[in-house]
Formats: sequence, C-alpha cells, structure tokens
Amino acid sequence: MTLLPKIAFLNLLMIFHGNQVESDASNHHYKDGDIVPLYANKVGPFSNPRETYAYYDLPFCSKDIVKEKKLNLGEMLNGDHLVSTPYKLEFLVEKHFEVLCNKTLSKTEVSKFRKAIEKDYYMQLYYDDLPMWAFIGKFKKDHIDEKMKNKYFLFKHFDFEVLYNKNHVIEVSVRVRKDLFIDVTEDKEVDVGFTYSVMWRQTQLSFDTRIDKYISSSIAQNHMSVHHHSVTFSSVTLLILIISLLTFYVFVLRKDISRNLADVEEDILSYNKQEEIGWKNVHGDVFRFPQYKSLFSAALGAGTQLLILSIAILGLGVLGFFQPYMQGVLWKALIIVYALTSLISGYTSVSFYSQLEGTNWMKNLILTGGLYFGPLFVTFTFLDIVATFYGSTTALPLRAIVMLSLLWIFIASPLHLLGGIIGKTRMSEFQAPCKTAKIPRDIPKPRWYRGVLPQMALAGILPFSVVYIQLYYILASVWGLRFYTVYSILFIVFFLLLIMTALVSVALTYFQLAAEDHQWWWRSFLCGGSTGLYIYVYCIYYYFEKSTMNGFMQTSFYFGYMACACLGIFLILGSVGFSASLLFVRYLYAAIKCD
Repeated sequence: MTLLPKIAFLNLLMIFHGNQVESDASNHHYKDGDIVPLYANKVGPFSNPRETYAYYDLPFCSKDIVKEKKLNLGEMLNGDHLVSTPYKLEFLVEKHFEVLCNKTLSKTEVSKFRKAIEKDYYMQLYYDDLPMWAFIGKFKKDHIDEKMKNKYFLFKHFDFEVLYNKNHVIEVSVRVRKDLFIDVTEDKEVDVGFTYSVMWRQTQLSFDTRIDKYISSSIAQNHMSVHHHSVTFSSVTLLILIISLLTFYVFVLRKDISRNLADVEEDILSYNKQEEIGWKNVHGDVFRFPQYKSLFSAALGAGTQLLILSIAILGLGVLGFFQPYMQGVLWKALIIVYALTSLISGYTSVSFYSQLEGTNWMKNLILTGGLYFGPLFVTFTFLDIVATFYGSTTALPLRAIVMLSLLWIFIASPLHLLGGIIGKTRMSEFQAPCKTAKIPRDIPKPRWYRGVLPQMALAGILPFSVVYIQLYYILASVWGLRFYTVYSILFIVFFLLLIMTALVSVALTYFQLAAEDHQWWWRSFLCGGSTGLYIYVYCIYYYFEKSTMNGFMQTSFYFGYMACACLGIFLILGSVGFSASLLFVRYLYAAIKCD
C-alpha cells in the first residue's frame, strides 16, 4: 500500500478506532488559552495492529518529566499506554511552525527510526479524548549505483487542525507535511528540528453530537448491503433445512411412530423394518449414560456458561454499550460477565453430573472450571511472556495482573463453587422415558461415512455457511484497523447459527439411532461443536490470504487467541447440539411404547 492511501486510511481511523480515555478536564469546557490535554498512546507497524509499543520507545521529543495517565482494566487489556508530550495546543491559539524541540539523533536513534519507518510504524495521539493517527515517516526506492535501494525519511513537521464550537473541542486531525522530512537512510548523526502547526476552525456541530460522527463513520457501515445479504442467505438456508426436516417428520417419522402405537409392525416388510424402525431396537440403550461422564458434564457446563456470556455481550452491544471510541469497555465487560457467569457453569455441570449418577462432584467442579479457563490461562501466560520479551504495551502491567487475580479469587471462584453447591443440593433424577437394559446392545459395524470424523465434517458445513461472511468483518476488527459496529446483525446471525446447529445435530442423531448406534451423547456434542473447527480453518486462511500480519509476536498472538476463541465456540455449539438432541431423543422415545 502506498503512502497516500495509508494516510487516508489512518484519517478514517481517527474517526472510529481506539478507546476513549478519561480527560483531565471533567467537563471539557475551555477558555481562550487553556491547555487542552494531549497524550501519546502507542506506536506500531501498520500490518500488525496488535503489535504495539510505548510512544517513547522511539526517540521522539519528550518532556523532562513524562506523566503517565492512569488507565482502567479495559484500557490495560487493550495495550494502551498514555503519556504526556511536549506538544502545547492551547484552546483557540494558532501556531505556525512552532518548535517542538531541536535535537541531534545519534546513530542508534537514527537506526531505531529507520527500522520503524521500514515497518510502516504509525503513532496514536489523543487530544481531549479524541484519537489521532499519523505515520512517522516514509520510504521510497531509488536507483543508487545502478542498484535499487530504499531511502528512509522521517517526518519532522505535523499540522494539527481542530474544530471547535464555543468552548468545546469538536473534532481534531493531524496531517504530515510530505515535503518536510529528514533523511535517516545512513547510520550517522543527524541534526533535526521537530516543528508543528495548529489551526482552529469553527463548526456548528454541538458537543453532544461530536461522537455521532465517530459512530456513523465506521467502515462496517459502508458494507451494510453485504451484512443484509449474509442474513438473507443464512435465513433462506435455515428455512430450507426446516422445511426438509418437517417434510421428513410428516412423511416418515410421524408415520413410523403411528405404526408403532397401532401395533402393525408385523405387516411391514423386512427391508423397511431395518430402515425405518432400527431406532426402536435400541430403546433399551439410548439413555445409557456416556463414557467419561465427568468430562462430558464439564464440557456441557463450560459451553453453557460461554453461551450465556456470548448472548449477554451481544445484547450489550445491541444496546449500544460498545461504541468505537470506548474499546476498553468491551474487554472489561468480557472479564466481568465471564466471572459472573461462573455460577452457571458450576450449576449446570454438577447438576447434570449428579443426574448421571456421578459421585465425585467436587472433582467435576474443578474439571469444569479448568476446561476452558485452563487453556486460556496457559495461552495468556505464554503470550504475555512473549509480549514482555518484545517490550510491547500488550504485556499486562503488574496492576492489571493483580486486578484479574483478585477478580478470579474473590468473584469467579466463589460463584463457581456456589453454583456447584446449588446444583448438588437441587439435584433431580435423569428423566428417561425408557428403562435402560442391564446388558449393552452390540452396535453394528457402521459404514465409513457414519464414523465420527465424517459426521463432524458433515455437521459443520451448514452452520459455518451461516457465519462465514461475518467472520471476515469480525477478524478485520479484532486483528486489523477496523471496528465492528453492527452488533444487531451479529446477534441475528448468532441466533441463526444456534438454530442451524440444533437442527443439524437432531438430524444426525436420528440417522445414528436409525443405524442402531445408541452412543449418541458424545457424537451429538462433537458434531454440534465441529463448526468451531471450520472457523479455525477459516482463521488460518484469513491470516495467509487476507491479512498482512507477520512476525513471531503477531503470529503467536493471532493463532493462540483464535485457538482459544474457537475452543469456546466448539463448547458453545457442542452444548447446543447435545441439548437439542437430548430433547429430540426424549420426545422420540416418549412417543412409542417401550418396555
């Protein structure tokens, strides 16, 4: 990407990306000559938006005493690091080529700037809580001694343009002067004078509406037709599946149940008996508890917790809690809601484990707590070490680690334990319309396409088709310089995904029982969750084909956290698939006469 399109893209970023920070001025009212707070946040390569470093990791002009702004948990999780700068942008005071500082860059400092320019580093500033973005330099290829070599230029002047209305700052932007730069191609000392200009323009926009432009200018809004088409396609696909299943129920399954109730099975041909009533022959085993019931209950509990978490976050997004200028709020909401929903995971897991006649409920509770949190914690710890090694701002400070630890110790863990206790004390017997035989029935050897892996591959296709269009926009916002704002569309797509997963799991469970294979418990969970594997495969495709991410840090962050996200999706959809199959199996065998 050439410099001009990238600068234009960063101008868009000034409008909608980044989180709002708390201002020093509580009411944002200023008088002529008042100093409006300006902070520098971070710098990083354009191709790796999550690989960010502290502003003063590069030898910019700095104050004698650098003030660091106190951040909340969400901002620290977002990798923010706000520090004061020597820029002085007094309210309504215009400046022309004001000297920021004059300094002599050493060979080491020149080398730092050159490496940053080579990787397309940009910087992020905040002025009265409004974000600004700008590149720090440019490079171009020149013919030197009949060879093509890169030349690197550091921008030494920035133009600030501020829109105001009465005593409020309404909008701010920063631009570079492409003709004012210093050559940093060679490793030698360079004398440079950094300057800036400030221009003030009056606007009729009110302070109360200055955020509206930041929201409405989101890139995702320019693709609303694509989002609408994705919802339409998903809805049509779901409708076709529902019609197919209803047709099958009316013409096959319903008649099959009616024949059983009328006791006319003797008149059915042997071929039809094998094909149509094979599922009736396993009524004595269909409710036989699965192997590894503690692990199964833990997976169901963790999946149910993450399902409630997803619904809650999407609901908050639809209500407008996660605006583009408040990105830290999303991280805080995820952490807090995850801690609160620990009650659900403990209750669901222990309650179901007790129904399956499990005895060691405390062990099951511990397994539930670690099933998802364990891989997430290991991944987070490893990636935090990587970020610390690279000196990135994404490495959590000690204060954030202490806050997360206290949240887990005093909120998440007690609620998880409380849920387990409630699930144990309010235990009820497993509701099965058929008695389970003492001796398990032999399972006929299945055809290859009825195996677990082929069934999982088949089960994930339709649910994945519901979400794959939205995946691009989600990944572009999480791992790129875009922001996802259409939570209403995402909520609808997520709802369609749940319905599609439930219907596909029910259909495959029926065909499994028709083949006289009564071990449907784990199969329904694995088939329901298989969409998570499809999503991870798409993530691999996105990384290599759709993104420009590179480097060990960015790559490890991407694949590490996406593995955790897809594991969560696997548990969510697996729980939905099993729950739907359980309801179907209970209905199916309650409708026939079982001994």
